[in-house]
Amino acid sequence: MTFKNREPRSAPCPQKTRNTIRRAHRIHQRALLSHAEGNFEKARELCARSLRLLERELAPQDPDLANVLNTFGGIQQDLGCYAEAEAAFRRSVSIVRNLSGDIEVERLRVRSLSHLADILRVQGRYGEAEPLFERALSIAESAFGPRDLHVCSVLNGWALLCRYSGRFDAAERLYQRALAVMEEILGPEHVDVATMYHNLGGLEYMRGRYSTGELYARRSVEIRQKTHAPDSPELAADLATLAAILDAQDKQEAEELYQRALHIFESERGQDNYEVAINLNNLAALNHRRGNILLAEAFYWWALHLKEKILGPDHPDTAMTVHNLAVLFRSQGDLEQASSLLGRALRIFEKTLDPDHPRVLACRDNLNELQQEYKRWAEL
Repeated sequence: MTFKNREPRSAPCPQKTRNTIRRAHRIHQRALLSHAEGNFEKARELCARSLRLLERELAPQDPDLANVLNTFGGIQQDLGCYAEAEAAFRRSVSIVRNLSGDIEVERLRVRSLSHLADILRVQGRYGEAEPLFERALSIAESAFGPRDLHVCSVLNGWALLCRYSGRFDAAERLYQRALAVMEEILGPEHVDVATMYHNLGGLEYMRGRYSTGELYARRSVEIRQKTHAPDSPELAADLATLAAILDAQDKQEAEELYQRALHIFESERGQDNYEVAINLNNLAALNHRRGNILLAEAFYWWALHLKEKILGPDHPDTAMTVHNLAVLFRSQGDLEQASSLLGRALRIFEKTLDPDHPRVLACRDNLNELQQEYKRWAEL
C-alpha cells in the first residue's frame, strides 16, 4: 500500500526525490517477499533500507512511513526483538493518529493499532492490548461497516488475545463472528475461510476439545486442498495443525501428517526454515510421548539448531525448544542437564517477556521444583 499526495521533507530535485521514493517502495516489496519466505534477517535489512530512504525524503508524519514501520515491526516481532517491534508500531500509531483521511488512511489506522495490540499480547501484556483491539474494531466498524474483512482481521487478532489469556468462550465468539462474515463475503471455499477454520481448530486444541478441533482442522485442510497445490506450504501448515490435534488423541495418522508437512516445508522453503523447525519440535514431542527417546532428543536438538540459526539464541520460541529438551532430560533422570536447560529457558523468557507472562511463571515454577528435586537427589 502506498499513498498519494505525499509532502517531501525538502524538494531541491523533485525527480530525484520521486526516484528515491520509488526505489524505497521496491526495496520494501523485496522485504515483504523475504519475510514471507521466512528469511527474517534479510527482510529486516531490506526494510531498514527502505525506511531510511523514506525518512530522508518524506515528512515525519507521512503515512508511507507508517506503512513501512508496520512491516519493520512485524519482522522484528518474528525475530523476537519485541522492544524494537513495539517501538516501530508505536511510532506508526503516532503517525496515523492525527491524519485526516481517505479510506486508505483508515485502513492503515486500524492495521497500526492491531499490530501494536498484538505485540503487547505476545509479551503477555493483555490488559494493555485489549483496549487497542477494541479501539481498532470501533474504527473499522465505523469506517467500513460491521460486515467487512477489515473488521474480521481485528476480530481474529482479538480472538487470539482471548485464546492466549484463557478466555476461550470469548475467543470462540470472535472467531465465529469473523467466520460468518468471511463465508458470506468470500464464499465457503475461500482460502481465508480455511484460515479461520485453522484458527478454530487451534482454539479447540488448547481447550482440550480434540474431537471438535479435528472437525475444524479437517475442514481447513479440505478447503486448502481445493485451492492450493499438494505441495503448498499453506496446506502444510494446516496438515501440521491437524497432526497436533490427532497426536493429542494418540491417533497414528498424526506422525504421517507431521512427516508430510515437514517434507513440503523442506522441499518448498529449504531445510533452514522456521516451519521446518516447528515440525521437528512437534515430531520430537510425539516421539517422546511414544517412548522413542533417542529419536525425540535428535529431533529436539535439530529443531533447536534451526531456531538458533533463524531466530537467534535469545528468542522466546527458541526457549520453548530448550524447555522441551529440559523436560525430556528430566524424564530420563538427568537432573543436572535438565536444570541447566531450564535455567537457560527462564533467562530468555525473563529477558523478552513480561514478568507476569504465563511462560515466565510456568518456567520459573518448573525450575524451582527441579532444583529442589536435584538437591534431594544430591543429598542421597
